[in-house]
Amino acid sequence: MSDTEPIIRLKNVTKAFDSRVVLNAVNLNIAPGKITVIIGPSGCGKSVTLKHIVSLIRPDKGKVYFEENEVSAMSERELVPIRRQIGFLFQGAALFDSMTVEENICFPMIEGNGHSLDVARQRCQEVLRVVGLDGAQQKFPEEMSGGEKKRVALARAIVLNPKVILYDEPTTGLDPIRADLINELILKLKNTLGNTALVVTHDMQSTRKIADRVVMLYQGRFIADMTPDHLGDVDNEIVARFVEGRASEEELAQLRTGRLESFNDGPET
Repeated sequence: MSDTEPIIRLKNVTKAFDSRVVLNAVNLNIAPGKITVIIGPSGCGKSVTLKHIVSLIRPDKGKVYFEENEVSAMSERELVPIRRQIGFLFQGAALFDSMTVEENICFPMIEGNGHSLDVARQRCQEVLRVVGLDGAQQKFPEEMSGGEKKRVALARAIVLNPKVILYDEPTTGLDPIRADLINELILKLKNTLGNTALVVTHDMQSTRKIADRVVMLYQGRFIADMTPDHLGDVDNEIVARFVEGRASEEELAQLRTGRLESFNDGPET
């Protein structure tokens, strides 16, 4: 794959849950070595988009590619080497509560790749240094703050040195200082390891800091594609209101009359 070819491609991807269409024939190309940020209201399909890339969810129609591989058509066995090249930072960190930090990070190396315990422990120490948590190996998740858990989850996501890292709301639930630390780590990984990153977030401050490219998903389609420098001057009222965090007059009127409906119905997807 050349540096100019997309590392990830979604082609006419459609996904519905029951009668609700979440993704409606979407197309998206992700350039290697860049940070692409997906913004959009809750429930619009941002997380669903990430899960299609690792085939945790399969499209009803359309195709998903990682490099030249059509991952949407692969079996679980065929997906194993692909998934090893993709790190995934889940929204809730998704650490095993019964395991120590070291055990959480070593797990994919030992169970998935067959590395020895000594090799896995050495690599664990290396990635914990990257996220600033070397020395926390024997802690349990319950002993850590939300920001520390996210950093441990990030260490686990990079332990196999993936080509791509998928971040699902990496700063949600963190105070501004801890959120900025996560932003700095995302930039550090891109600059030092050359990873490609795809980030889902509501955090506009984070978006402005880390993004090379910003796309907005709304009602199942991408309605904007821009650089962070142009977030404030896109000629689209829906995008402008989201970026500014500004409710519409209709929504304000519904609030005043007690009939406010969600901006985008349904649970976060």
